[in-house]
Amino acid sequence: MRLTTFIARRYLFSRKEKTIVNLISWISLVGITVSTLALIVVMSVYNGIGLLTQSLFNVFDPEILVTPTEGKTFRTSDIRYDDLVATDGIAHVSQMVEENAWLTLRQAEAIVHLRGVDESYGRACGLDTLIAEGEYLLRAESGKRKAESDDWGAGSDGIDYEPEPQLDFLLLGWNIMIRMGVNSMTNTPLAVHIPKRGTASIGFSMDEAFNNGYAYPAGAFRIQEEIDDLYVVADIDFVRRLMSYAPDEVTALAITLDDPAKLGSAKRQLQSLLGDGFSVKDRFEQKPLYYKIFRSERLGVFLILSLIVLISTLNLIASLSLLIINKRKDIATMRALGMDRQQIRRVFFTEGLLIALVGVVAGLVLGLVVCLLQQHFGIVKLGANAIVDAFPVAMRLVDFIATFLVVTLLSTFVVAFTVRRAKI
Repeated sequence: MRLTTFIARRYLFSRKEKTIVNLISWISLVGITVSTLALIVVMSVYNGIGLLTQSLFNVFDPEILVTPTEGKTFRTSDIRYDDLVATDGIAHVSQMVEENAWLTLRQAEAIVHLRGVDESYGRACGLDTLIAEGEYLLRAESGKRKAESDDWGAGSDGIDYEPEPQLDFLLLGWNIMIRMGVNSMTNTPLAVHIPKRGTASIGFSMDEAFNNGYAYPAGAFRIQEEIDDLYVVADIDFVRRLMSYAPDEVTALAITLDDPAKLGSAKRQLQSLLGDGFSVKDRFEQKPLYYKIFRSERLGVFLILSLIVLISTLNLIASLSLLIINKRKDIATMRALGMDRQQIRRVFFTEGLLIALVGVVAGLVLGLVVCLLQQHFGIVKLGANAIVDAFPVAMRLVDFIATFLVVTLLSTFVVAFTVRRAKI
């Protein structure tokens, strides 16, 4: 062990001498520990909230979204749909038709974004697991009724029956359900109005200006405020009828992968298969503004907390200055032993770095322990109406490395500045 390091360690961990200077040094160490702990915990919680928010958005944002670059719709018969479904890495391909719609029921009304989906959509994106009230149901047969003609075969009871026409259902965002004053037990259908293509509503009656349909509320999903306040999910054929679309006409294809690691290769294969007439977007490209804001906010939080760390490291100026004044006799002894000014400065520089390193390592360890406790036991709870019971936590190695580097660099700068200006 080098002499300068040995002396610095003795100054910090000496058991015999307990002075106000030692106390101030330990206060500086505790300050760095607490600020490092806070930085790790806050960043981990912010990561957890970000991942939770992204996972909620991901219910409505497929892993890959295929849309036409020109126009609003396309027909699956006009593309190599079977080859697309058979592309390596693709687990599900769901067809979608989206349009703004007007919902009415008695005096209640709401402008919504109506998303028509096929049967595989709920299982592929996980929407069927996020129903807060009612059930995941988009269409069903209403049963049997007495046939009006003799063209239908007789049932087991000797009475002729024919299939009841299909009933259509809607899955409402939670806020839309409240606004419309309905629930899954409501037996009155909601009226769905979509403007007819190629007509203007001025001077026309409702039937002339709108395509009208009726569907019963089957349930409500509760995902995220922006989604709950805007989206309504329906069967794709119901929306196609309202839009007067062809049976294979869609506005987009939602693609789910069997392995997220294949995202890059799957995008390239799909773009090559579909050509320049289609846009193939992953989740980051579907909501670029949201992800840019999230990354910017995360950087902002880190910089703000780094300022707090800087303030805590400034305590080193006071502790080192007092230590140098208190050790005047020791400095004279070191000079008598043949140590020059540079070596003496190195003793106090090492002392300051030891305080910083012990503090940052202790803060990182405590931060890790706190985050693990929150992950496994959910110590800090959220409100009763929250999506999750406790604050989510997601630790990232890059946060630990960045925190260690920032605290160490700031401390090194402060210590070097203090020792250089000290009269030794």
